[in-house]
Amino acid sequence: MANEARLIMDYSMATSRKLMIIVDDAGAFIPAVNHSPWDGVTVADFVMPFFLFIVGVALALAYKRVPDKLDATKKAVLRALKLFCLGLVLQGGFFHGVRSLAFGIDLQEMRLMGILQRIAIAYLLTALCEIWLKGDEDVDYGFDLLKRYRYQLFVGAIVATTYMALLYGTYVPDWEYQTSGPGSAEKTFLVKCGVRGDTSPACNAVGMIDRKILGIQHLYGRPVYARSKQCSINSPQNGPLPPDAPSWCQAPFDPEGLLSSVMAIVTCLIGLQYGHVIVHFQKHKDRIMNWLIPSFSMLVLAFAMDFLGMRMNKPLYTLSYTLATAGAAGLLFAGIYTLVDLYDYRRPTVAMEWMGMHALMIYVLIACNILPIFIHGFYWKEPKNNLLKFIGIGA
Repeated sequence: MANEARLIMDYSMATSRKLMIIVDDAGAFIPAVNHSPWDGVTVADFVMPFFLFIVGVALALAYKRVPDKLDATKKAVLRALKLFCLGLVLQGGFFHGVRSLAFGIDLQEMRLMGILQRIAIAYLLTALCEIWLKGDEDVDYGFDLLKRYRYQLFVGAIVATTYMALLYGTYVPDWEYQTSGPGSAEKTFLVKCGVRGDTSPACNAVGMIDRKILGIQHLYGRPVYARSKQCSINSPQNGPLPPDAPSWCQAPFDPEGLLSSVMAIVTCLIGLQYGHVIVHFQKHKDRIMNWLIPSFSMLVLAFAMDFLGMRMNKPLYTLSYTLATAGAAGLLFAGIYTLVDLYDYRRPTVAMEWMGMHALMIYVLIACNILPIFIHGFYWKEPKNNLLKFIGIGA
């Protein structure tokens, strides 16, 4: 991978991880930076799509010239496998919480999907498209890009159409699950569905496909909809169940599941097309215009779809959510490009460049709870007198 593209990917991972840390730590008391319990979007819901978008941009630069397609394909597959396997270790449950000294995971209950796994899937499919599905037409205007990369756009359209067909056309039958608390007996809950095209937390095709293919025991055990009004008296924060809580409130649901990851590929493919603008246009004005027009178009279409009932939803990764976040990512990318490349305002990026060079190490420190353990582990006389209190956070 070219140094320029690698730097962009590392910088993007560092930025995204920093935002995720803010979401995890500050989300408990600032609802705007916590994930939406279901329909609608918050600041936190833009983090993952922004990262996938910039990965696509980086791939356009990385594979600007591909002398050996088979070798490039082999390297892309190996890189995706490494990322996927790392995600299994970091997010599969091998490393337990800050207050647990145990480690290890029962393979029968390991979470199979996660953030890195989703990135690996989107990265691999997008890389293969860039390696194998490029035309040789000359590019002089914006529409020439559509002609040169028409096969990539066709793949994106097929992926989105397949997702829509499955989401709105799959029949979801009744289903059940078991749960148990500390010292309590196992309980079985029945969730009544028998519907098609439903996008509620209980009866959507995304959750059903994950339960059928991955197995309910391999899904994320703390569903985002546990903070909804139906499931929490402290909504949009976690809280006790209301007296009339529906039966599905405690059911596992993976926010990075199989079907929703299909649309993550589309986000990455959109970022790839923005990267092509850098490759084929040299003037700042041409680049910025070819970014702004599709960005505003996607935002308008996304809000129109949301108004017509196809709600923006991060856990399901709906088409309106895909277009809204990709359009916002395009505007942000154009804005950063204008500040850094057009006006040479680079000082704020120095720290991020260092974080980008060590992005994976930073991710491991956070995902494995090594950094939180360090922060909480050194204290004066009592555990509550730790580093957080010393700097005024835990006071």
